[in-house]
Amino acid sequence: MAAWRHEEDIRKSRFVAQASPVATPAEALEWFAAAGDPAATHNCWAYRIGDAYRFNDDGEPGGTAGRPILQAIDGQGCDRVAVVVTRWYGGIKLGAGGLARAYGGSAAECLRLAPRVPIVATGRLSLRCDFGELALIAARLREMEVTIEEETFHADGVTLIVRAPHDQRDAIADRVRDLTRGRVVPRRLDA
Repeated sequence: MAAWRHEEDIRKSRFVAQASPVATPAEALEWFAAAGDPAATHNCWAYRIGDAYRFNDDGEPGGTAGRPILQAIDGQGCDRVAVVVTRWYGGIKLGAGGLARAYGGSAAECLRLAPRVPIVATGRLSLRCDFGELALIAARLREMEVTIEEETFHADGVTLIVRAPHDQRDAIADRVRDLTRGRVVPRRLDA
């Protein structure tokens, strides 16, 4: 999913909220640097990635921007997301409550309008097959929407490391075993 954007004017100040999926805190910080506008008055942001979170008021009074953005993320039930709200000051002071409502409201509306992508827990499987079986196994794995992360070629065959949804790993292993008449037995690499 690409970044999503929502724009609104509040008492002559322009607020642009942008949200993007992120996988790591470093990725979130990198995205903030790219998404923010250096010419704007403030680029306030927050991210939530599982238990990890962080927010920044970028010069606004403490607790009036970053925290309300984080509360909007949590209130929308989002995870692995970064939100930056950029403000261009319009000459009218909003006060602490007004700032919190403006930043939090812009972030919440952006997240409400953005398309949602479900987070699916995945795990890895390892399987070793002959060269002659590789094309068929790879085709069937793609049909089951399994991601082949690694292929290692040996003198007598190939080892595949694949990523699949947790709840489908047993069915995928059964399918590969059936397809190869028991010659290939996938094993789990993680719990």
